[in-house]
Amino acid sequence: MSDIEELERRISAAMDRIATGVGRVGETVAGAADLQTALDEEKLANAQLMERVRKLSTRQQEADARLQMLDTDLQRLRQANADLRAANDALRKANAEGVGDPNLINQSIMAELEALRAARAADIAEAESIIGALAPLLEAADKETQDA
Repeated sequence: MSDIEELERRISAAMDRIATGVGRVGETVAGAADLQTALDEEKLANAQLMERVRKLSTRQQEADARLQMLDTDLQRLRQANADLRAANDALRKANAEGVGDPNLINQSIMAELEALRAARAADIAEAESIIGALAPLLEAADKETQDA
């Protein structure tokens, strides 16, 4: 009889160990499911970040193109102003020598004044373009800082 009791005890202990093992397997499966969920969430977050990087890159390229056009316009305007000033100096010298036409000098000075106004407007446009390009980047950085 003691052999039967000993066998029952051993079988009972083995059943307990099996039950514990099955419980651990269940926990491992549940843990693996949790890890898969976490992996899926990270993949989604990564995809969202990649999309944001793509959008920022596109926005940066557009801003670079705008700034390049603006720089070209400013260089052309500055050269025109330099040429205009040189022409005005020549007209003033001609007038000082007594061979200048006062109306021509007046027109030249008016053109120079208009060129200076255009240069100022171009400078303002340049500043606004820079501010316009930086504003979304600063807002995005501020939002990221607040989210962190």
